[in-house]
Amino acid sequence: MITLLHVSKSYSNKNQVLRDANIYIKAGEFVSLVGQSGAGKPTLVKLLIGEERADEGQVVVGDWDITNLNRHEIPYLRRQIGVIFQDFKLLPKKTLKENVAFALEVCGASRGKINKIVPSVLKIVGLEDKANRYPHEVSGGEQQRAAIARSLVHQPRILLADEPTGNLDAINADEIIDLLLRINKFGTTVILVTHNKEIVNRLNRRVITMDRGRVVSDLAHGKYLL
Repeated sequence: MITLLHVSKSYSNKNQVLRDANIYIKAGEFVSLVGQSGAGKPTLVKLLIGEERADEGQVVVGDWDITNLNRHEIPYLRRQIGVIFQDFKLLPKKTLKENVAFALEVCGASRGKINKIVPSVLKIVGLEDKANRYPHEVSGGEQQRAAIARSLVHQPRILLADEPTGNLDAINADEIIDLLLRINKFGTTVILVTHNKEIVNRLNRRVITMDRGRVVSDLAHGKYLL
């Protein structure tokens, strides 16, 4: 599903952020990617969504070698990879329903398709009764649920959650992780990028640990080691 072979990336001669990284993630896995600041996690995320290119090595998503992805191909890649961020990135002047619909509108989806998909994904994340509220009218956890719903509209094979609980309290964080686990049960590959040791240790799933740009540990049922 996802393969990184001998991937290296530098932003300058003195700032190599990935060093010969090798990662293989199978379809349907739930993987936590952990490491302290400077480990290279944000750069790895950018490589997977086509925001950056590797200097060396190969990056494959599904059957698609995205190592030298063209700009016009990036929107097609991002329909395969749903992305969730720490800061939600919701449009404040649109309702939750409109925020989710917007992800389809920019791709030229028909109104019929939008009217079918949006209620469905809002139901998955438990927001069907708050669809017409604006982001400031709901809690942080509910805003993140709306962001997850938005990431699901293209039925992505991969869900990349980049610090999705970073702005949430413990209760809301646990609810978001439980939602990601439910989505994973549908067959979606989930990659959780996080600093939260408690969440990683509770999951007891596969943990890939990075340090200074290298993969230093890859455990099938791991803990947060650093």
